[in-house]
Amino acid sequence: MKYIIYARKSTEEDDRQVLSIEAQLVELKEFAAKEKLEIVASFQEAKTAKEPGRIKFAEMLSFLEQGKADGIISWHPDRLARNSVDGGKIIHFVDRGLIRSLKFPCFWFEPTPQGLFMLNIAFGQSKYFVDNLRENVKRGLRQKIRNGVWPSWAPVGYSNNPKTRGIDVDSEKAPLVKNIFEMYATGVYPLNSLANWCEKKKLLTNAGNKISLSNVQHILQNPFYLGLMRYKGEIFEGTHERLISKKLFDKCQEVMTKRGKVRPDRKHNFAFLGLMKCASCGCSITAQYAKGNGGIYTYYRCTKKRGACQEKYLGENQLVEQIKNFLQKVSLSSQDTEKVLAALDTEENQAKEQTQSEVVNLKEQLSQVETKLQKLLDIYLEDALTQKEYAAKKDVLISQKVTLNEKITDFEQKGLSWLEPAREFVLSLNQAAKLIKENNLSEMTTFLKNIGSNHILRNREFLFAPKNPYDLVAERSEATSESLTFPTWCPGRELNPQAFRHTALNRTCLPVSPPGQNFTIFLKIPFLCQILNIFLFL
Repeated sequence: MKYIIYARKSTEEDDRQVLSIEAQLVELKEFAAKEKLEIVASFQEAKTAKEPGRIKFAEMLSFLEQGKADGIISWHPDRLARNSVDGGKIIHFVDRGLIRSLKFPCFWFEPTPQGLFMLNIAFGQSKYFVDNLRENVKRGLRQKIRNGVWPSWAPVGYSNNPKTRGIDVDSEKAPLVKNIFEMYATGVYPLNSLANWCEKKKLLTNAGNKISLSNVQHILQNPFYLGLMRYKGEIFEGTHERLISKKLFDKCQEVMTKRGKVRPDRKHNFAFLGLMKCASCGCSITAQYAKGNGGIYTYYRCTKKRGACQEKYLGENQLVEQIKNFLQKVSLSSQDTEKVLAALDTEENQAKEQTQSEVVNLKEQLSQVETKLQKLLDIYLEDALTQKEYAAKKDVLISQKVTLNEKITDFEQKGLSWLEPAREFVLSLNQAAKLIKENNLSEMTTFLKNIGSNHILRNREFLFAPKNPYDLVAERSEATSESLTFPTWCPGRELNPQAFRHTALNRTCLPVSPPGQNFTIFLKIPFLCQILNIFLFL
């Protein structure tokens, strides 16, 4: 009788179970020599048997089906099969007489009803071991994720710590990943340009592969960088160090929603293409060149994809002039910007002493959210909610918890939370002044998208709805026909607001907060302070 030796280990990795197949072959050859069995072929493979589809196993069955051998020698039935399909094939080959003998050094088998029954039990035990192991592994992974530890490979910017079994920040890649978020949040860089940027910076995945466009999108949508973990469709809080703020993450999601699919590179680069819609029919506004008066001009018009449209075209020069007129209304000079930022820095130091009560309030809100999370879990455990409903409600509460934690950190470390957006607002006013001076048309488009919405073209006029507080700045500037100016400090008038009523608009005074009072920016004089006051209520 002719036999085939079959040896198998469960993993394809070279550094795991290194001696498994070698040890099996030595033992099986010694067993064959002792039993005086004729060996005609040997098959070895490194692949798990919990799923069907092993190549060498299929070759061995084909070898038997051709009648080139009569039996199999293997270390144990679980080397042959750990799933019902492959185990059934072995039993079926025995029934058909294609396998007349199975030899195992540690298991007895004879091709009789009793022998087949015992072989079935052996295959069933092997499958039970795999199924039970799978459940135990899943249980361990679920507990690990509940403890706030990521149970899988770390994303780009982090690394797996083999000693602590935790996730550490990759000091080299983390700053680059953070730059990806910051660049995308501006709305200027599409996904493909960020992928090219990663290639220039030689930023690779943790597996050493090139970062593709889809990798960039996955990075930008992964809450792991926010300190959260998405696992099986559910959000968990992580113990790893976060790389970005929730504000930056949310801004990236907003930009991605607006951008939609990445558009291919255009043949012509029109600065304001994609900015406006037609006020009459709602179609997009396109751009094209036209010859006339000895030159080539650019003008913008309705695409008319929904039929005839009466909206007239607008030349790019006229469009730029209208945009600059608006930017002039919301611009602030660099000199005045420095003065406002310096005043905000001074106010920040004073505000840190006055935030304790607000921090207590935020911590109370945080405690309420944590209580809601616990109640939600109790309701879910009582089968009052489905898994999908539980995950959706939990995501909302986790997001609130992260926001509150950021506010608490912001109050404790920086003072009042409105100071940072106030700084950004002042810098954006200065950016408007720079755009006018530099005549950067492409950045004008990005700026207008960031500060407003519903950009339309109506009767050759560019219109849009500025966000708060840009709308208030524009209205004030239009009403007074004056640009924003920084107020001069007027010592001695802090406690007498009446003194400001007769102060000239071109030399207004900014009062300092009286000792012991919360920071208050007096209204009307100057108007810029009134605008900044809005950030107190954001």
